Amino acid sequence: MLNKRWRKFNGELIDQAIVDAVEEVLKAESEKGYRLKVCIGSDSQVYGKHIDFATVIVFLREKRGGFMFIHNERKANYLSLKERLLAEVSMSIEIAYEICDLLDRYHIDLEVHADINTNPQFKSNSTLTEAMGYILSMGFAFKAKPDAFASSVCADKMV
Repeated sequence: MLNKRWRKFNGELIDQAIVDAVEEVLKAESEKGYRLKVCIGSDSQVYGKHIDFATVIVFLREKRGGFMFIHNERKANYLSLKERLLAEVSMSIEIAYEICDLLDRYHIDLEVHADINTNPQFKSNSTLTEAMGYILSMGFAFKAKPDAFASSVCADKMV
């Protein structure tokens, strides 16, 4: 996602590499005395012949709210549900991998959220084991619904 366009929630474009933008945030927030946690998640929505994806980096200030950076992408609709959910996870892992060294340097906890239901009654549950294995094998903390707010709430609203 190095060359992909990111924006802030207010629509302002981020005109620098996402790693640099995240580092600016980490410096500014630590100077203000905030303790942060970062959660990354993606969601998608099928619209006929295309799929819209949203990936978010959510910055949570301990007891002080939060904010996020957003990236949107459109792809042709040729994916099954399982492939689409794993594509969401892959997008989240891609950005998590880009910024994880930076977060380690600033001692910031990172979670990768998957928009996959832990309840077997839902179709997305069929992908839970693969998504969890993918995220955990990359060394990231994993959250699924109902605890995966970065994907199931934040990214969901940005699709």
